[in-house]
Amino acid sequence: MLVKICGIQTVEHAQAAVEAGADLLGFVFAPSKRLIDPTSAKEIISSLPDSVKTVGVFVNEETNRICTIAEEAGLDYIQLHGDEDASIAESLPYKIIKAFPVTEKTLHTIQDYPADYYILDSPIGGARGGNGTVFDWDLAKDLPIDRNKIILAGGLDSSNVQEAINRLSPIGVDVSSGVETSGVKDTDKIQKFIKTAKTK
Repeated sequence: MLVKICGIQTVEHAQAAVEAGADLLGFVFAPSKRLIDPTSAKEIISSLPDSVKTVGVFVNEETNRICTIAEEAGLDYIQLHGDEDASIAESLPYKIIKAFPVTEKTLHTIQDYPADYYILDSPIGGARGGNGTVFDWDLAKDLPIDRNKIILAGGLDSSNVQEAINRLSPIGVDVSSGVETSGVKDTDKIQKFIKTAKTK
């Protein structure tokens, strides 16, 4: 089970995630309380082992700026978390993760989007992602997409991640607010989440 810890802002939390077995770390380059600048992201990323892949999260950003930030920070994946057209994904020289808010209207558009992974997330609330709300898992139960390309997000934490995995059989899970205390990453919660997600 792949585990992505998103919204990393400090070396301490990045290292805690790595030591606990995280596979991907997400860095937010869009308006958010988890926003990080490329220089700070680069400092954290340079301390990571090659086995841990890094993901830059962008929302409706210009492709030139995405590439500039990705090169400066040293990103492995670009996560498009807005309303980006498929042509945007095709034009970027990086592996692509595309996030989709799961509703009956959006589900049919997912399979035609060019991406290495698809993040199934909660419908948009006050912000794009990181809202801590669970979507109706049954909506994605029969989604005609290779489960090896699906990463599950939206309101996951150590108390519900195993149930989510059992219900939808994704290749991975993605968490941000579910490993925070008072809006700040919590080392103990990061470790517990990863351990629980990777328990067979």
